[in-house]
Amino acid sequence: MSLTLRDATVSDLPTIAEIYRESVLNGVATYEVAPPSQAEMAARFSTIVGHGYPYIVAIDAAGMIIGYAYASAFRTRTAYRFLVEDSIYLAPSARGKGAGRMLLAELVRRCTALGFRQMVAVIGGAHPASIAVHQSLGFEHHGLMKATGFKHGRWLDTAIMQLALGDRATSDPPEGVYPDTLYQA
Repeated sequence: MSLTLRDATVSDLPTIAEIYRESVLNGVATYEVAPPSQAEMAARFSTIVGHGYPYIVAIDAAGMIIGYAYASAFRTRTAYRFLVEDSIYLAPSARGKGAGRMLLAELVRRCTALGFRQMVAVIGGAHPASIAVHQSLGFEHHGLMKATGFKHGRWLDTAIMQLALGDRATSDPPEGVYPDTLYQA
């Protein structure tokens, strides 16, 4: 699949919202059960981008957005400021064709360049394809939480995976790199 990756923009939000809506209604990657409004999706985008996290889209050869990915805070306690969580969503027509791996690889590259030290994946439904994509980029399993979500009439497990970014897992973090406004003491 021939794809171009670029930073997401506000004008991409209607397509991003539609991709997410389909995932909410039909999938288990997210445990939301009602699709958020366009205004809520815009607020989420603004928060993520406003705090300096990467938010990217994948565009196919026809110029259509077929997926997106972003990194965000895993938790907002100050000590977690060097850890990010990844999120990836694909249009149904893009699944199983390498788009998710491309998005995740770019997200890892960007987060590493920004100085983050670890990336965690919280995989709803312990989805085998998502687990495989993360494994292909070096993520390791760090747990399976049983029956943590209830959606589509069934209990869902949640897989936890983690990747050390670059060689930074053993060195001191840089000071003053991350926005203090996001984090709580």
